[in-house]
Amino acid sequence: MGLPVVKKTASGAPSTDEEVLEKLAEDYPLPAKVLEHRSLSKLKGTYTDKLAQLAHPRTGRVHTHYAQAVAVTGRLSSNEPNLQNIPIRTTEGRRIREAFVAPEGCRIASADYSQIELRIMAHISEDEALLRAFRENVDVHRATASEVFGVGLDEVSSEQRRYAKVINFGLIYGMSAFGLARNLGIETSAAKSYIDRYFMRYPGVKQYMDETRLSAKSRGYVETVFGRRLYLPEINSPNGPRRGGAERQAINAPMQGTAADLIKLSMVKVQQVLDRENRKTKMIMQVHDELVFEVPEDEVEWLTTEIPRLMAGVAELKVPLVAELGVGPNWDQAH
Repeated sequence: MGLPVVKKTASGAPSTDEEVLEKLAEDYPLPAKVLEHRSLSKLKGTYTDKLAQLAHPRTGRVHTHYAQAVAVTGRLSSNEPNLQNIPIRTTEGRRIREAFVAPEGCRIASADYSQIELRIMAHISEDEALLRAFRENVDVHRATASEVFGVGLDEVSSEQRRYAKVINFGLIYGMSAFGLARNLGIETSAAKSYIDRYFMRYPGVKQYMDETRLSAKSRGYVETVFGRRLYLPEINSPNGPRRGGAERQAINAPMQGTAADLIKLSMVKVQQVLDRENRKTKMIMQVHDELVFEVPEDEVEWLTTEIPRLMAGVAELKVPLVAELGVGPNWDQAH
């Protein structure tokens, strides 16, 4: 079709990777259709075709396998099938979650930590403005928008809040001005200005990032809040992109690693209480910051109050830990 060549592959052919197609889809309809087809093919090949085949002949259920020592950050990783990668931002992905249903007389319950990595960032960086937002239970994205755009909390528009949310999560993952610009569809200079304003309003976060990079370079590792080490073998690599990747990892790993520690502490605590009280509720799945339960209907009321309380109480940070719980006939409606 003679569309512009955005970039080339190693062999010199025009690239059609996701990033290229997303760029071309801004001006041409076909690349958008190719992206949609790829996404549906992946869902079909990975889940809708395979899940039924993976059901255990005796239980009739799908049983995922969890690996403890695969993810660098310490998260459990799920495989055969991978139940942690089902997309939840698309209608089709959520329809796959609908296939996970509770047996008769039970409900599915899903409990997850609210904005856990941002809360850990507030705890580690000790940034006053960020700590205050969480302690006063202010919507942290709205608070960031208010700071970055210089408007009152009540004057923040939905668009400004969306920008602030991308900035908040982007900086946790070490996103550059270029990456932020691409994500928001704005000029790189505007993105740089947003990042500069963010660091001006949250100087503790900037200091944490700078100190963490330096510390990681000299020690070769970073630590979670609980002292678990996460090694970064590429942090002093002569290869620029590899070194840059390790620096971004150095900033994010303490937060993602601490979140992994917290969810594991929660799993242990919750199971202890279920055993001690002889509850029939079963913890059936862990998806990063989320625990999924199969709960008899007569235990739903107990679970709704007790599980968030247990999860919020597994550690004491400088900001409150908050766990939210939903209940429904299937996994999608519970989350």
